[in-house]
Amino acid sequence: MGSKGDMESYIASLSREDCVYHARLAEQAERYDDMVLYMKAVAKGDTELSVEERNLLSVAYKNVIGARRASWRVLTQIESKEKMKGDDAKVKKVAEYRKKVEDELDNVCDEILNIITNFLIPQAEKMKSGIDKGESQVFYYKMSGDYHRYLAEFKNDENRRDCAESALDAYTEAQRIAEDQDEGLAPTHPIRLGLALNLSVFYYEILAEQEQACELAKKAFDSAIAELDSLQEESYKDATLIMQLLRDNLTLWTSDGEGEGKDQ
Repeated sequence: MGSKGDMESYIASLSREDCVYHARLAEQAERYDDMVLYMKAVAKGDTELSVEERNLLSVAYKNVIGARRASWRVLTQIESKEKMKGDDAKVKKVAEYRKKVEDELDNVCDEILNIITNFLIPQAEKMKSGIDKGESQVFYYKMSGDYHRYLAEFKNDENRRDCAESALDAYTEAQRIAEDQDEGLAPTHPIRLGLALNLSVFYYEILAEQEQACELAKKAFDSAIAELDSLQEESYKDATLIMQLLRDNLTLWTSDGEGEGKDQ
């Protein structure tokens, strides 16, 4: 299996079960680009994803995009330093390299957003009403908001506004479903907490609305604290970890510090 095309042809011959097994192997080997290929094939199937499959897909793309977001931040800092030195030749070289990373960010985000919009959300909407349906919908709309946010991080002007608007639309829909009185998620549910965490980071870092970010994070934290006694044992670790991140961000945002908020 030399090229990406060969790999995709091989994956197309595998069963869904084999794709999931190979994705687990790729995760353990920290080969996240391979993991994406296996889980992309599963996600484009005609059956809704199981919780494990959904999490594997999320982990795969989060690691692939995370590495490129980190590269972009480093290159942006270097470019800024070279500009301060007035070294135009080096600025040009760094800018070209940064653009290459931005193209990769574009491609990864466009790919997963296409999968979410055309496969995962429609499948979730066909599910029978209940907690599983709400959980899946919140998960995918939140994920859509996240990847539009990642695009907004490096876009400029009108493109940035468009990505931010798309992110807010997706996050708002996720929030509406999560907080639904009948089929929503409990305030201690890790997916609902993760949504509040990432939406508050979006308000702070993309929209520069510190007050709204703090209000949202505090409301989510306080609501979860109030119902902590009813938290299921299997969700306790995930929920309390996200609550800690919410609290860390609140501390950071209400101090004089200007560090980046932590997201999920």
